[in-house]
Amino acid sequence: MFLFPKMFKIRQEFSKLRVSDIPATVHDEFVRVGLAGCVQPGMRIAVAAGSRGVANIDVIVGSVVRELKALGTRPYIIPAMGSHGGGTAEGQRNVLKNYGISEETMGVPIYSSMEVVQVGSAPQGFPVYVDKHALEAEGIILINRVKPHTNFKGELGSGLMKMMAIGLGKRQGAEIYHRAMSRFGPLETIRTIASVVLKNCNILLGLGVVENGYDQTAILSALKPEEIPTREPELLQKARELMAKLPFEEIDLLIVDEIGKEISGTGMDSNVIGRVDILPPGESQSPQISRIYVRDLTEKTHGNAVGIGLADLVHRRAVNKIDYKATYINCITSGSLAKCKIPLICETDQEALEIALSVLGIHPLEAVKVVWIKNTLELREMRVSEAFWKEVQNLKHVTALSEPEPIQLNLEGNLL
Repeated sequence: MFLFPKMFKIRQEFSKLRVSDIPATVHDEFVRVGLAGCVQPGMRIAVAAGSRGVANIDVIVGSVVRELKALGTRPYIIPAMGSHGGGTAEGQRNVLKNYGISEETMGVPIYSSMEVVQVGSAPQGFPVYVDKHALEAEGIILINRVKPHTNFKGELGSGLMKMMAIGLGKRQGAEIYHRAMSRFGPLETIRTIASVVLKNCNILLGLGVVENGYDQTAILSALKPEEIPTREPELLQKARELMAKLPFEEIDLLIVDEIGKEISGTGMDSNVIGRVDILPPGESQSPQISRIYVRDLTEKTHGNAVGIGLADLVHRRAVNKIDYKATYINCITSGSLAKCKIPLICETDQEALEIALSVLGIHPLEAVKVVWIKNTLELREMRVSEAFWKEVQNLKHVTALSEPEPIQLNLEGNLL
């Protein structure tokens, strides 16, 4: 007989700050920073787009392209994404296509290449590389979401500064920079590389994107080149305030339906699950989660299972979908080999949940704190165990949508 805590459904509310008209906001931001005075008709402008699962990325990139065309320039798009897409030019082109960014939808060329050119050297001695197609332009515009990084915490995270390093550096640069990070630290390394790029490349501006907890575009902020190092930390702080989080600090078992690169650079956001590698002195992981069980990979991750090593148990179906080459390239480039380790493999959900309960060893059953989510990006609604019932009643931003009830398994022993 399968014994498991009763579960009930909850909904949490987040800030509703949101950009209602993306094209109009992009236009206003370009006017505010005076882009028209920085370009001339006929100039070739490289628009650098990343791969971090940015909401409305096709609308944002399309709006930037239209603004550049309206100024008489000749824009084109480049993938700025390190080793993603299997570390190949075609793979990165396909990543953009999956986000709705193609030559057909954008009306401009997309130049995808892994070839880079050295533009300088860091004071620490390592070379700094930039995508050759970016350097062929007379100006570069960066577009990236600013959010907490999945490997480290600090005043910088994923964003425009990191895009100048890892994104524009492509696979060759990313491999060198990640090794440098292990020696000099991620913050110093990113700042150093970005300063070399800003000095030696014609960065026109960066468009920072911040999202709210509903995976909606909350802020679009155009930053002049000289503003990027000082203003990006402000956007990062806003991103931390707006991002979706789990509503509980202590969790015994987290069930995750799916992980994937379009959800997070580490498959599931380590900031959400409390498994960030590098923390500031005196700061501990938050939330505290004892065991994590992953049930599947998303279709859009195309077999890239980076981050699966953050889990403790995994369903066989997820393992069967792994593209090991793409996963290994991603992990080797980032230097985080542990993130591609395969956890304990379970043939059914029932087997996984029984193992999790046995190693937790918590009694009575009603006291086990379980949270069941779709993924770490969609956190408005979830199921939680009856141990959270009283806590939910005292949380103003959380509402119980059902009473605790037994979970259902199908004949194969998998969750319905």
